[in-house]
Amino acid sequence: MKRLNADHNPRNKDRCEGQELSRSGEAAPGTQTGPTEVCRGPAGSSMASVAEYYAGKSVLITGATGFMGKVLVEKLLRSCPEVKALYILVRPKAGQSMQQRVNDMMKCKLFDRVREDNPDFHQKIVAISSELTQPGLAISSQDVATLTACINVVFHCAATIRFDEPLKHALQLNVIATQQLLGLAQQMHHLEAFIHVSTAYANCNRKHIDEVVYPPPVEPKKLIESLEWMDDGMVRDITPRLIGERPNTYTYTKALAEYVVQQEQDKFSIGIIRPSIVGASWQEPFPGWIDNFNGPSGVFIAAGKGILRTMRANNDAVADLIPVDVVINLTVAAGWYTAVHRPKTALVYNCTTGGINPFHWGEIEHHVMSSFKRNPLDQAFRRPNANITSNYLINQYWILVSHKFPAFIYDLFLRLSGQKPQMMRIFNRLHKAIGLLEYFSSQDWEWGSENISMLMGQLTPEDRKIFNFDVRQLNWPEYIENYCLGTKKYVLNEDMSDIPAARQHLRKLRNIRYTFNTLLVVFIWRVFIARSQMARNIWYFVVSLCFKFLSYFRASSTLTN
Repeated sequence: MKRLNADHNPRNKDRCEGQELSRSGEAAPGTQTGPTEVCRGPAGSSMASVAEYYAGKSVLITGATGFMGKVLVEKLLRSCPEVKALYILVRPKAGQSMQQRVNDMMKCKLFDRVREDNPDFHQKIVAISSELTQPGLAISSQDVATLTACINVVFHCAATIRFDEPLKHALQLNVIATQQLLGLAQQMHHLEAFIHVSTAYANCNRKHIDEVVYPPPVEPKKLIESLEWMDDGMVRDITPRLIGERPNTYTYTKALAEYVVQQEQDKFSIGIIRPSIVGASWQEPFPGWIDNFNGPSGVFIAAGKGILRTMRANNDAVADLIPVDVVINLTVAAGWYTAVHRPKTALVYNCTTGGINPFHWGEIEHHVMSSFKRNPLDQAFRRPNANITSNYLINQYWILVSHKFPAFIYDLFLRLSGQKPQMMRIFNRLHKAIGLLEYFSSQDWEWGSENISMLMGQLTPEDRKIFNFDVRQLNWPEYIENYCLGTKKYVLNEDMSDIPAARQHLRKLRNIRYTFNTLLVVFIWRVFIARSQMARNIWYFVVSLCFKFLSYFRASSTLTN
């Protein structure tokens, strides 16, 4: 696959990090300067739009069958329709071939808009068998030859996102696999940009995080060599000491991966994307699209089902949610900028909302509960009514009263009716998931965003609409409403026409609660008040006082009239 070397493209202009140079060598008036002083020189027409740049390009995507990877594939196919081919690394799963996984992905509702515009879009997707845990990523020599001959842009999205992943496995997937992909990228004859998707929390041990790669907590090569001879028990024992102030192996290994990527900045042009907590889509391909229970999605569903009643978080802390389409728009635009302007140092983009358009956990709790009361989930366990508190003792009290006690009663009912108990197991899994999120829901971070602003300034007005990552425009109440509806439609696959029946079910649950509370009051009356003379005297005094107040109020109203 022969391709003209971009460095010798006669259409290239003298541009460097957003500076358009005049003949005298000075920056032309009215242009923005980027944060980096020197560029390698443009690799394509600096005047080309984002879609024009990707026209005729071959792109390699890792993690394409994951949540963000699928959205990236869809965006490139829809907004850059002239892209030549998307090569995706796919791992065959037990009982499902690589091609079956790709076919299932392409049948997803996510691709409906692309399907309407181009029913044959699947012909541009080329699946490559790969396994991140194997040497050389288990890519065949024939596929290696194909990739090295034609790939122009690499988007590295693959990673383990499990917070409690054993360190050895997290290191293999997030660091060693990245090293091997970089090794493959060095062999690519026409590579113009390598974009690595990291996380905004890779350096969460710092309160202020700028758009730079910080020194790693340990030299990755030394850590890999040290862990090779250790068994899993030894690694598990030393993991807390290794990760230090970071809360889990995910953030720790992502910090190491950033450093590994940065070390290759002299060999090719690199961009690093740091999204915060990635949630449902904001606008594209349609509002509220989500396909998993990860992160806030599982918490929202548990709250909507009435299972989650309490969560430990700081109501005033910023909930740094970022819509997945914002992350992908930024990623595609960063690929364009990195390829065209070829910065000499790796540019980092903090893709967050906290410093630009903050929204707090207390506000999220309010809007999620309101949304699920208007548009309930089917067959809710209880009415949605979650409570966020930062107090450990209060949280434990509500876990006991609102989680464990109802779960015990429900499981007892299931046992007596000959069914398998399950509710306590569900609550235990829920508590574990929420516990992993507590670190991020209880504190704030400050993020630098200079590169984000610079990149936005480099886009044409049309590209700013097509590849919109300006979170200042995000309307949070509307977004949360669509997010909740998205969990109902796309994760739980519930029919929206059943909402009236779901509302009727919530009314039944409300009546059951009122009946239970009434019976509880009667029980307390009979047990504690009716048998105690002192309690009866206090009760009669309170009733008499209320009666006198009402009589006084009625008399006052009569005199006034």
